[in-house]
Amino acid sequence: MDDSIVTKFRSRLDTAKSYSEVWQVVKDAVEFSLGKRGGSMMLFLDDLPLQLGAYHPVGTNNIVLNRRLVEIVEASISSKPVVNALVYNLLLHEYLHSLGELSETIVRRDVVNITRICFGEKHIATIIALKTPWVLLQNIPVQALNAPKRVMQIVKDFEKAGSYIV
Repeated sequence: MDDSIVTKFRSRLDTAKSYSEVWQVVKDAVEFSLGKRGGSMMLFLDDLPLQLGAYHPVGTNNIVLNRRLVEIVEASISSKPVVNALVYNLLLHEYLHSLGELSETIVRRDVVNITRICFGEKHIATIIALKTPWVLLQNIPVQALNAPKRVMQIVKDFEKAGSYIV
């Protein structure tokens, strides 16, 4: 593996400031490692059960990300690279589903392989891919996990590219 490519992927993910920037890393990682690129997607944030990180409704161009999970990790870890690695893993998983792979087993395997290729073995994104995102919740008090459900929201400017599904 080319160290300069790993360094570029790491830098882009670690310094991403928005869902859109993490999303660009996801799409580029899939294209680099699998040679695949999907159409435009929309991202929604919703308060889902914590066992569910995100989902892609089959037949849509939507990904629904668990806002509560991301906020809990943000509040307890306070490391932007770790939060970005969490979001990357969740979006990558759902992006692979949107590209047509419905098998959870294959998608989980592909998330690990893509992340290893693009970030190397020791990067937090790879560690999360290997151990699952819920490893980040292991030291969080249970009372932090309970909150009322809010209205689902759309992430504006998620796809910065000019392509739309017609």
